[in-house]
Order: sequence, then C-alpha cells, then structure tokens
Amino acid sequence: MEGKRFVAELSNAVGVSGYEQKISKQVAQEFDKYTDEIEYDALGNLISCKRGTGNFSELKIMLAAHMDEIGLMVTKIEEGGFLRFTPVGGVDQRTLVGQEVMVHGKASLQGVIGAKPPHIQSAKEVTKAYKMEDMYIDLGLTEKEVNSQIRVGDIVSIKREFCDLKNDRVTGKALDDRAGVLMILETLKNLTKLKHQIDVYGVATVQEEVGVRGAITSTYGIVPDIGIAIDVCHATMPGVSKEDAAELGKGPAIGFGPHVHPKIFKKLTEIAKELDIPYQIEPSNRPGGTDAYAIQVTRAGIPTALLSIPLRYMHTSVETASLDDIKRGARLLAHFIVEINAEFVEGLRCF
Repeated sequence: MEGKRFVAELSNAVGVSGYEQKISKQVAQEFDKYTDEIEYDALGNLISCKRGTGNFSELKIMLAAHMDEIGLMVTKIEEGGFLRFTPVGGVDQRTLVGQEVMVHGKASLQGVIGAKPPHIQSAKEVTKAYKMEDMYIDLGLTEKEVNSQIRVGDIVSIKREFCDLKNDRVTGKALDDRAGVLMILETLKNLTKLKHQIDVYGVATVQEEVGVRGAITSTYGIVPDIGIAIDVCHATMPGVSKEDAAELGKGPAIGFGPHVHPKIFKKLTEIAKELDIPYQIEPSNRPGGTDAYAIQVTRAGIPTALLSIPLRYMHTSVETASLDDIKRGARLLAHFIVEINAEFVEGLRCF
C-alpha cells in the first residue's frame, strides 16, 4: 500500500521534461528514508547513494529511471483568450481533444483542449484526426485575463487522477516512467534487509522524453561499474501481438540486445530462476528510446542492462501497469546487487 501511495502521488504530480524541480523534491523525501546521501547535478538529476557494507567502496552500480513526463507548451495567445500549443516530448496529438489540462503560468489554471465540433466540420474534415494546430486550450477567461496570467513558453500538463483497477493494476498519467522510480524505491527498501557490498546509486533522471539527457550527465558524474536503466515497455492489448509486447502481470521484462551486456543479462535471468521470480524477455535489435543507451555509451562505456515494466496505452493519460510487476522487478534487482563483487565486475571486461 505504501508503494501504491507513492506512485499515485508521482502520477498526479507535474514534472514535464525540463521542469522537474517540484516532483524531484517528492522523490527525494522518499529516497532519503533508505539512502545515505542525496544530491543534484547541474541538469537537475536526483542522485541518491546507499553505501555498501563490504570492502568494495570503489565499486558502484547505478539504477536509473526518469521522472519527467511529456506535456505541452504555450506558443500563442489567440484573440478571445484561446491558447495555441506545441508538444514537449512524444505527445500523440490524437489523444488530446477533450483532455483537461493545467496551464502553469503565474498560477496553475485549469483548462480544456477543444477543437471544431464534428457537427460543423466539412465531410473531408470529419474523416481525419484533429491536428495539433487545429486545437486550442480554453481557460474560460477573457483575453485580458489570460494575458495577465499566461505567457508564451508556459508549460501545460494533462490533468488526470491516478486510480486503481482490479488485480493490483493501476492507471494514470506519467507511469512512464514514475513506475520505474517506484521500482528503484522498492529496491532500496529491499536492500535494507539484505547485505550488499557495492555502493548503490538510485537516480531519478530528467529530460528523458526529450533526448535521454539526464542519463548522460548523471552517468558521466557517477561513472558506475554497472548501469541498469528501468523503464517501461509495451504490454499486450488488442491489436498488439506478443512479438511486440510483454504480458501485463507476468513479471518485468529483461532487455536483450546490443544495448545490454550479455553477462549482466545472464546473471539477472539466473537469479530470477533461482528465486522463482516471474520474468519476460524484451528483445531489441537496436538501442535507443531509454536511458540504457545513454548509460552504455558514456565515457569509455558502461556495462548496462535494461529492466522494463509492461505498460499499456503508453504516452496517454491512462497508462496502465501492474504493481506486481514492479515489486518483482525490485526484488530481482535487490538480489542481483547482493551478488555483485569485484570478481563479477572484473569479468564484465572479458567477453
């Protein structure tokens, strides 16, 4: 229940890429309970550290999950007080009409995204999806009132309340990748009951949705011996085959491909089998799209792995995940960390 409360707070919070300051404070309050120190780098990444208990203080593992979300930005104030906007990150414009939003100007103002109703569209317009340039935000204010509160460049977030579904599943906005932030927290909790020799860095990265920028700077500063990106992958749903997605509720998906070190992949799967932790394989023939790529190619290269949480309806306001998958992934990561020693780290350099 504590984990559900935390991810609910994160899902409801605002942290559009490049504007993660407020949500980072919420994350820090929870991470502080299970780590020895917390700091921020110049880009805004939250970097926590839980010290190991062995004689391997020079060894470090980095767990990274991004805390930013996709959103919108005001580009113009139209006559009548209507706002035009542009995306921040990979927004699917087809999902925007009818959404409630919060526009963050001098104060946070609630509005709705509207467009020309189908009743007065031409026959040609009715057959096509709305384009972003055809939509606008209505705050219910006059043009003068809008100009006194809002300016071009202000950030807009989708307004959606996190809620429970059946079978320990939850839905809300920004579970990509605040579900991953929860997995890091649960891993740190598990480690309080276990003895680990290596220093553990739990990092909530920024600006992943606009080019995995936070992972680049945080990895460069930490220089970990092992890096594990925690993100989401597509879950099966109508119209999506098992070849393109993982099953919701059947465990985390362990990445496999050129962005994943084969010995880390092997160790993760061995531990999952040994502890009877359900898991899936997420094959990918090319890196990209997650913090894993940025971690892997930082400095002289970092041995990297990717652990994904199956997620339905990615980049919408009703993303849906299983809390069981998050808990299982955290348990897997904690026991993986326990087994890391100097011999294992040295072996990663020998292919």
